[in-house]
Amino acid sequence: MSTITITVKLFAAYQEAYGVPELLLEFPESTPVAAVRDRLIAEHPKLSQLRDITRFGVNLQFVEPETILNNGDEVVLIPPVSGG
Repeated sequence: MSTITITVKLFAAYQEAYGVPELLLEFPESTPVAAVRDRLIAEHPKLSQLRDITRFGVNLQFVEPETILNNGDEVVLIPPVSGG
């Protein structure tokens, strides 16, 4: 099975966990966008509190968690933003 390469833009808690504004990651073809979140949480378990409340963007469009990624996509994980 071939792989795709995506750019993941990180914000808020995700960016704090990784210390960088974006990641370049490889996934198998036909990977849903939710798998990106799950991989980041696996690497940084303290992010697990965001699992059910993170929204997803692909190429500047809000998408559903099951949206399939394509090579070159730009993914944004959008945690809740606290007001104030």
